[in-house]
Amino acid sequence: HKDWVIRQPNRKEYYFRNQLVLDLANPEVQQFVFSVLDTLLTKNPTLAFIKWDCNAVIYNAHSAYLQKKNIPQSHLYVEYVKGLYQVLEKFRKKYPDIHMMLCSGGGGRADYKALSYFTEFWPSDNTDPYERIYIQWENSLFFPAITSCNHVTDWSKASMKFRTDVAMMGKAGFDIVVDKLSANDKNFAIGAIRDYKSVSNTIWHGDMYRLVNPWKNNSASLMYAAPDGNNAVVFNYLTNRRYSNNHSAEPVKLKGLDPSKNYQLKEINLYPGQKPVVSTDKVLSGDFLMNVGVNMRLSQSHPSVVVQVQAVP
Repeated sequence: HKDWVIRQPNRKEYYFRNQLVLDLANPEVQQFVFSVLDTLLTKNPTLAFIKWDCNAVIYNAHSAYLQKKNIPQSHLYVEYVKGLYQVLEKFRKKYPDIHMMLCSGGGGRADYKALSYFTEFWPSDNTDPYERIYIQWENSLFFPAITSCNHVTDWSKASMKFRTDVAMMGKAGFDIVVDKLSANDKNFAIGAIRDYKSVSNTIWHGDMYRLVNPWKNNSASLMYAAPDGNNAVVFNYLTNRRYSNNHSAEPVKLKGLDPSKNYQLKEINLYPGQKPVVSTDKVLSGDFLMNVGVNMRLSQSHPSVVVQVQAVP
């Protein structure tokens, strides 16, 4: 089916990763793609997650289908995307509950229409945690945390804790060979997943507040607060190496809390043997936390701090 792929009729096909791009402007190709997915799900009914990876680049753009229909070739990119949406629309009607990640090397393939079909986007192939702080900060200007697919990888030499704390800003996951982890890293990861599950609803559905901008400061802080003001999660990251081990950052003023309520702070995601730097033995009012703030005590030895905030009687 040479007329099913995007190719110039008078040029040799250009294979990228031994692949050609299917012409989704063609309704027959749309049906073929859907049938492949449908067969996959029918044969594997317990399949719960699909990674839709956009790894190909369109070379020698030309559609035999558009030529046949006397539609200008300049319409190819628009018709291709419309065809993709047709496939996804049909797929979602039959499989509304399966989780799907739209993946690519960058956010260029993430759009609001795609958000009606995919549960999450992959913001960038750059998973270095220091870079990801900025990437995820900017990505959150356009898309909510529940759609930001943030994974822990072995890309960086940063600690497992720092990588995990950064990933928890959105929909966290692990792209890592577990067998290569040390015993402490494994134990930490197990505890971190447990902590994440306890606060994920607030991260995914809470109101986000930007407390300390990494572009203007030596650290970053952002916060997710439940709409009812009963609980929150505060993420804090040291974004450079200039602080000494005993240096404290300025107090971070929280937002989204009820000034009349009292709150207990608890540092979570602690590495085995690590002591919390944020005190948990004090009950502080929402008014105090939002107007005076709390020192997150970021340092080279403790470059990230995740704090759970819970209303108490």
